Amino acid sequence: MSKKTKTWLIIASSLVIIGCVIFGGVMMALNWDFMKLSTVRYETNDYAIKDDYKNISIITDTADILFEISENTETSVACFEAKNAKHTVKVNDGRLEVKLNDTRKWYEYIGIGFVTQKITVSIPKGVYGELIIKSDTGEVEIPKDLRFESIGITGSTGDVTSLASAAGDIRIKTSTGDILVENTSAASFDLSVSTGRVTAYNLACEKDITISVSTGKTDLKNIRCKSIISKGSTGAVSLENVIAKDKISIERSTGDVKFDSSDAGEIFIKTSTGNVCGSLLSDKIFFASTDTGRVDVPKTMTGGKCDITTDTGDIKITIEN
Repeated sequence: MSKKTKTWLIIASSLVIIGCVIFGGVMMALNWDFMKLSTVRYETNDYAIKDDYKNISIITDTADILFEISENTETSVACFEAKNAKHTVKVNDGRLEVKLNDTRKWYEYIGIGFVTQKITVSIPKGVYGELIIKSDTGEVEIPKDLRFESIGITGSTGDVTSLASAAGDIRIKTSTGDILVENTSAASFDLSVSTGRVTAYNLACEKDITISVSTGKTDLKNIRCKSIISKGSTGAVSLENVIAKDKISIERSTGDVKFDSSDAGEIFIKTSTGNVCGSLLSDKIFFASTDTGRVDVPKTMTGGKCDITTDTGDIKITIEN
């Protein structure tokens, strides 16, 4: 190593050490409270809703969205938000609308913020119309004891927890984040994530449950529906006490598929790399094949079709008596 290179390395190391010392001194002066480094100023704005409404629409950017059951018959919305990027809250043509009104100049986007913005919607227990939520970065939580005609949630980054029921469809789509749907019912479910986990427990569904996953695990438990259709690239699929009247169809590139006391009229499983195993509740006519692996399925000759194909992996299925 040349003398010039050594000199530059010593200078660079010294600057790093000096920077760390300065940062440590500043944080000690602030009692290690990173919130005090924030250059964004926040405030809470409360809105009491007096007008009648049926539908609800929330369109925001970086705020968490939380629904809660109000203690009385009143509806209110609390927005913890940046002072220069507030939300408008109003009832328009029977729809409660919460919408980000971002009028910031380009230079106002430059800043440091360590606080999570939050929209809290407090509504009475009951039945409502259409619920639409669109959020870029933020989590969504909807409690039980609420029922809608339909639910549509779209997000980029953030987890979604939905315990509310719908007479129609429940559609949840997020790019990076987990989806939890539990203890609820709907005409159909359409759950989609790019990178994240899908968990669906205790569901009653008149029609189909469709699940799309690029990368992430899918856990299904205690479900009754017409059909389950799931496509994905990477991620295991677990089905426990899942009963589909018509069919279960699962496709994965990489990931195991496991059945536990589950069944359907017909079953179609296709994976590239992964094992397919577990227990079904009724006899099937099996068509099972694997390029690299073992096949162990019952030699039953009655029942619906069960077609299982994997390139690399074992296939082992049993029938519960």
